[in-house]
Amino acid sequence: MKPILVIALGLMLTTPLPATAQDEGEGRSLMERGAELFLKGLSQEMEPALRDLRDMAGKVGPSVLSFLEQMGPALADLAERVEDWSVYEMPEMLPNGDILIRRKTPLPEAQPVVPAEPTPPGMTDI
Repeated sequence: MKPILVIALGLMLTTPLPATAQDEGEGRSLMERGAELFLKGLSQEMEPALRDLRDMAGKVGPSVLSFLEQMGPALADLAERVEDWSVYEMPEMLPNGDILIRRKTPLPEAQPVVPAEPTPPGMTDI
C-alpha cells in the first residue's frame, strides 16, 4: 500500500498545476482580446471604403449644399401641405416627364361650390 501512496504522491507533484484565475480587473479575457482583434481587422478592411466615401463626400458636398439651398424652401412647403405620406402611392413618372403621386384611397367627392350672391340678370360671371 505504501508504494502506491508514494507513486500517487509523486505523480501529483510532477503534474503541472492549473493557472490561477486572474481577477477581472487584471488583464483581458480571451473574449475581450478576440473582440478587439475582430474590430481591428474590420476597421482595417473598411478603411479603403471609408476613405473613398470621404473623398466622394468632399466632391459631392458642395453640389448637395447648393441643391438644399435651392430646393429647401420648396421641400419645406411640400412637407407642410402633405399631412400623412402613408396615404400616397409611390411616385410614378409618365413618358412625358410628369410625375404623379396618387392617393391610395381617393378623397370623397367635393360638394359643388355655391356662389355667395346670385349674378344679376344680363351679366355673366367669368
